[in-house]
Amino acid sequence: MTTTVLHIDSSARTEGSISRDLSAQITARLGADNVIRRDLAVPLPLLDGAWIGANFTPADQRSEADKQLLALSDSLVEELKQADTIVIGTPIYNFSVPSTLKAWIDLVARVGVTFRYEETGPIGLLEGKRAIIAVASGGTQAGSDIDFATTYLRHVLGFIGITEVEIVAADALMVDADSALAKAKTQIEALAA
Repeated sequence: MTTTVLHIDSSARTEGSISRDLSAQITARLGADNVIRRDLAVPLPLLDGAWIGANFTPADQRSEADKQLLALSDSLVEELKQADTIVIGTPIYNFSVPSTLKAWIDLVARVGVTFRYEETGPIGLLEGKRAIIAVASGGTQAGSDIDFATTYLRHVLGFIGITEVEIVAADALMVDADSALAKAKTQIEALAA
């Protein structure tokens, strides 16, 4: 049972976006008690040297300036921690995710916070969550050799501990939009709430 959804949209289009429409349909289908909304049409800051320095300073040694630099990242991580299901709406831009979604990933993938390293490799710390990715593309078929968006998102989410990842795809819309949208609608109807 889904109680809290983190609903993220990353399309630059705020009107007429198919990935936004699909992610909204998914979120509605889940019927969560609480929805946390994160719209990446308002871009997040990119990582810089000061942020990296603050992030790698031990928490008990961080200055107030360090804490301020990490405040947005801390807030984004808290949104992830609160959610039991993450719904991500993304178009495929040039075979991958939009830069705004990559910026979000950079801000939430934090050693010691969302993953840790052990002798056997990295261990994700956000286990027990589900992710549903709503993807739209003009010509790239989801899961194909040229789709670096869904494979990347599966990997990154798994890296931070979210291994239950489902894809709802309206792909190759420029080839046959009606079929692509019908397929996505069927996938949404099949999702467990």
